[in-house]
Amino acid sequence: MKVVILQPSYIPWRGYFDQIQTSDLFIFYDDVQYDKRGWRNRNRIKTSSGPIWLSIPVFNRGAQTEHIPINEIKIVWDRPWNHEHWNSIKLAYKKAPYFNKYAEMVEGFYSGKPDLLADFTIETTIQLARTIGIDRTRFMRSSEIQGVEGTKTDRLISILQKVGATHYYSGPSARDYIENDKFADAGIKLDYMTYEYPEYPQLYPPYDPQVSILDTLFMMGEDTLQTIRR
Repeated sequence: MKVVILQPSYIPWRGYFDQIQTSDLFIFYDDVQYDKRGWRNRNRIKTSSGPIWLSIPVFNRGAQTEHIPINEIKIVWDRPWNHEHWNSIKLAYKKAPYFNKYAEMVEGFYSGKPDLLADFTIETTIQLARTIGIDRTRFMRSSEIQGVEGTKTDRLISILQKVGATHYYSGPSARDYIENDKFADAGIKLDYMTYEYPEYPQLYPPYDPQVSILDTLFMMGEDTLQTIRR
């Protein structure tokens, strides 16, 4: 069984969905420490003025997020950021060929006021995955798995053993810290992803591959998955 373990992210880029469609089981690594400088609560979209960040405000001042797991991070609702994000998306992509096809679904992402960041990002990621045609991958959260032990590589292997994984796919940046020999000792095959994808038309040149999956979806529609598969 092929397994991927990744921290939940906000409207991730297509490489994230490549890992989802590669796996039989995709595990959201939601019980590790929140990273204020990562992709947990932010991502980029293209606009006529260049790429912009969409960031979900969370309780991240001072020590409030120190040693707090992702699945306990709360969203701040001191301003209507959800409407701001949807308005930015609508303004950026209203001329995209498939905007009208998916606009209602994406607008629905921003219709509520979720309390926890992970609940929001995980739910929207799963819905996007199903929408682009990834229908066989199963999803779960690492926080649902009982009896996980160790830290770093040992913890990954413990999770993989608990779910019966035979094959683990990791992002390329993990080469710097994953202890490869431990996977061999555990009898789990380890492979690293290669993020190489074809270009596709975008509204505002130059081409930028490092943007949210929403860009691909609004531009490519039903062919979105084909721009991900290699």
